[in-house]
Amino acid sequence: MIRAPERLEGLLTEVRTWVREVAHPNEDRVAETGEVPTEIVADMAERGFFGWSIPEECGGLGLTTEELVLAAMELSQCAVAYRARVGTNTGIGSEALVADGTEDQKARLLPRLASGQATGCLALTEPEAGSEASNIQTTARRDGDHYVLTGMKRYITNAPIADLFTVLARTDPDSRGARGISAFVVERDTPGLTTSAPYRMMGQAGSPVGEVQFEGCRVPARNLIGGIEGVGFKTAMKVLNKQRIHLAGLRTGPAIRMLDMAMDHACTREQFGKPVVEFQLVAALLADCRAEIEAARQLVLATARSRDEGRDIALEASVCKYFASEMCGRVADRCVQVFGGAGFVADHSSIERYYRDVRLFRLYEGTSQIHQLNITKQMLRRREAAR
Repeated sequence: MIRAPERLEGLLTEVRTWVREVAHPNEDRVAETGEVPTEIVADMAERGFFGWSIPEECGGLGLTTEELVLAAMELSQCAVAYRARVGTNTGIGSEALVADGTEDQKARLLPRLASGQATGCLALTEPEAGSEASNIQTTARRDGDHYVLTGMKRYITNAPIADLFTVLARTDPDSRGARGISAFVVERDTPGLTTSAPYRMMGQAGSPVGEVQFEGCRVPARNLIGGIEGVGFKTAMKVLNKQRIHLAGLRTGPAIRMLDMAMDHACTREQFGKPVVEFQLVAALLADCRAEIEAARQLVLATARSRDEGRDIALEASVCKYFASEMCGRVADRCVQVFGGAGFVADHSSIERYYRDVRLFRLYEGTSQIHQLNITKQMLRRREAAR
């Protein structure tokens, strides 16, 4: 659903220009320092990048799903760190509040996220709750006007720098699985909340990921999302279904960027007296990349439109995330091959950094294997419903 085509094209043009003129020239700097420079973060905030999917009445742009993924495909055509810096605010860090927050919660918290004044994150994964996301051990015990949270979260994007944490915790100690789980917003300065230093990782330098520890962390009851206990996992699924479409768009952008780099190299690198793009086996690698990118792009856009129309997209969202993640990995591999030895040497090309960065796409927010299982599960569900 595109509401105002001219306004959207203006946004996409702005993002496209920003990626080329600001993001690309600073990619090495981000990788070397391990963070997105403060002046670039401020620039992104000034341009409204933090509030794309947050409602206009809360200070955001209120983009539809289709508009969001189109913008995401543009923004992600640069180092992953830039997208990750704003992505939690436009995705998993705010979506629980957008979907199920009370009016008070939305009014208090969403403007801070939309403006970039606060950075959000989703604290769901735990040592024993990864692919089996409902196996949450973190507890939230009611104590008067507060809940006392105890537990630990792991592999949380932006945890080391976040100001607002959307936390899934078990409010019913006797429950199992998805039942008895509630969602809370916890602020950084809440006593009992601590975060680790950023992990050392294979790739995605500049995108801090770490752990969150809750030790007798007292959270005001008014920060229980929606004001209702026991529905937190349903809220999380709403967040993840939209986020899977969003992420699929964010997988398509890096693939576009890598193919552009490979095309530039293939058109300028000469062997045997002619550009390597003229060799059929090199041309085939490039053509396969282009075909898969287009397939992913059309799949993502069609699913985004279905969500905007109010359809059940649990199956399609999982298909999007699975296909786009695997597609991006294949494109990365082919593009390094096109570069040859230069693709393995960081001094010669940044394609090796992109290759490392995109490897995580097949792991987080549902591994490819979990999505394969979920796709089949959703197909069986629809098959039964149709009988």
